[in-house]
Order: sequence, then C-alpha cells, then structure tokens
Amino acid sequence: MIDTHSHIYAEEFDSDRNETVERALAVGVEKILLPNIDLESVLPMMNLAKQYPAVCYPMMGLHPTSVDENFEKTLNELWNQLSNQKIIGIGETGIDLYWDKTFQNEQEKAFIAQIEWAKKMNLPLVIHIRNSFDETFKVIEENYFEGLSGVFHAFSGTVEQANKAIELGFKLGVGGVVTFKNSGLDKTISELNLNHLILETDAPYLTPVPFRGKRNESSYVQYVAQKLADIFDESVDSVIQQTTNNANQLFNLDQN
Repeated sequence: MIDTHSHIYAEEFDSDRNETVERALAVGVEKILLPNIDLESVLPMMNLAKQYPAVCYPMMGLHPTSVDENFEKTLNELWNQLSNQKIIGIGETGIDLYWDKTFQNEQEKAFIAQIEWAKKMNLPLVIHIRNSFDETFKVIEENYFEGLSGVFHAFSGTVEQANKAIELGFKLGVGGVVTFKNSGLDKTISELNLNHLILETDAPYLTPVPFRGKRNESSYVQYVAQKLADIFDESVDSVIQQTTNNANQLFNLDQN
C-alpha cells in the first residue's frame, strides 16, 4: 500500500513518530507521501524524509489555509527550498472556502503560482478542495497545460465532479471519509473505475472507522483499502495492487 497523503511530520506525532512509521510498515504500507503545509513544516518534513529515504517522500507547496497577505513572500521562500530539494510533487495547494473566505483571491493566485511550479518541474499537483469545486475547476481550466497531472486530495464530490477531474488528468485521493456511514462517498466511488483512485489517510485528520475521532496515522490506510474492496466487490489484494500502481505512476515513484 501507498499512503499518498500523510502529515506524520506534524507535532501530533512528536512523541511516537518512529513507531508510527514502523506500524505502517508492519501492515504493508511501503511508501508514505508527505505534502507540505507552510514554511514551518518544511524542516520537520525533510528531516523525516531523510530519516526514511526509501519510505517517506516529500513534496513542496503552500496549503490554502496558510495563505495570507504575505503569500508571495512565502511562495518565494518555498520556491528556493524546492530548488534545493528532491521532491515528488507540488502541494498541498488548492482552495479552501470552508473556514474563511477572506483570502480567496490570494488563495487563487497562490494556486496559480503552484500550477506554474508543477509545469516548470514536471511534477504532479496535490490539490486541496473544500467548498470550492467550481473555483478550483475554473483555475485549473484557465491555467491548464499539456501534461498536467495530480490528485484531488480527500475527494468528496459528486460523480460529475469526479469525472471532470479525471478528464483533466487527475486521480482522486480516497481516505477515511469513505468509511463514514452517512458520507455517501461510497455511492459516488462505486460509479467510478478503480484505475482513477489512490489511497490516502491525511493523517492526523479524517480518521477512518473503526478509529474515527482519534488521531489518524498511515497504518490506517488499510481500512480504506478494505472499504474499496467492499465497494467494488474485489479482493483487498487487487485493490492494493491497482491503487499502488496508480500512485507509482502518478508520482513516478519507481524512478525515485
């Protein structure tokens, strides 16, 4: 299994980070992909990647909820970091209009800048969408380039939105929400093809059943794989094989 979206470098794991990685490895997680959040998260993320170079793979980006009036300065500093580090993706970027719309314009500008990074670096984008599908699609379509790829992280949209993302060249990241009883995401996912899906946790957030409400971690990606196996009436092994192939292909992990 590959956990394609995990923040186990965050302070929530300061007391047991190594054990968290070991638990993931013990249940069959081979790789853990680390999207960045802001300037402060770069050092702990890179340190974890250096500690586990064959397991933890870093990305570079600015999370939309970390965008403020100084976003251009922050992006410049992150770009300087990006130029000196080996990374596998650009993100976590995107638009979040759930908590606060104050910096919507700045979020969109920061998103556009990071799409440019993806183009320059020939890397996939990891996109955060919350209450912002229309805005996100508009930015992508206006800044589309040949070869654009990436993932709609924590996908929770409609079948129509899923198909639109897929048509634009994106995979869909499926995490703990698919295990929630009343999320309805299982019905949406059942209308799609497994070829377009990758597994993720978003640890320490969005913990799947049976641990909902507790801290999420990369080992729990197994419960997402099991839920997809139930949805598609496939073996867990076949789900793991397909989603792992999808992630390896998207992030070019076989070359890293």
